[in-house]
Amino acid sequence: MTERIPDIVAQDIVVSMEYTLTVDDQLIDSSEGYGPLQFLQGHRNVIPGLETELFGLQIGETKEITVAAKDAYGEYDDNAFVDIPRDQFPPSFPLEIGKAVRLSDPQGRLINANIMEIGENDVRLDMNHPLAGKTLKFVATIVDLRMASDDELQSGRVGGGGCATCGSSEGGCGGGCG
Repeated sequence: MTERIPDIVAQDIVVSMEYTLTVDDQLIDSSEGYGPLQFLQGHRNVIPGLETELFGLQIGETKEITVAAKDAYGEYDDNAFVDIPRDQFPPSFPLEIGKAVRLSDPQGRLINANIMEIGENDVRLDMNHPLAGKTLKFVATIVDLRMASDDELQSGRVGGGGCATCGSSEGGCGGGCG
């Protein structure tokens, strides 16, 4: 039996894409030097506004895509700040304005934040994504397409694995499923 080879970007297809990302005419990210980004289309592995615009593209096709903040990392939230007591940081931790920090929520999920203010007793963290409120401009080129494996479809990501294959009926993956 011959495996079907997809000819356009569609739901449940593994996409290999080269890209550049600019914000306000400044290069923010690129696949150059890293190889194409691979992801499972239609499973929110990339930001929604980009994913939507990729449907229907063919191998070799390049498209300029503008993604509004609401379809990327959301609008900037002036209330997305949290004050953490200084004594919650290890004594050797370098507290610097603008420094990125990783926190974990009560469920163990990692959250990124940036130090905005350093007070005598507290450290103010900005919980907004660094690209929140920004219009993103991509130049995307589809370099390859393939059918997803059953494991990839079950897990919702390239390479499969993850919670769908933990084999535990009690939440698997440390409760991070879902």
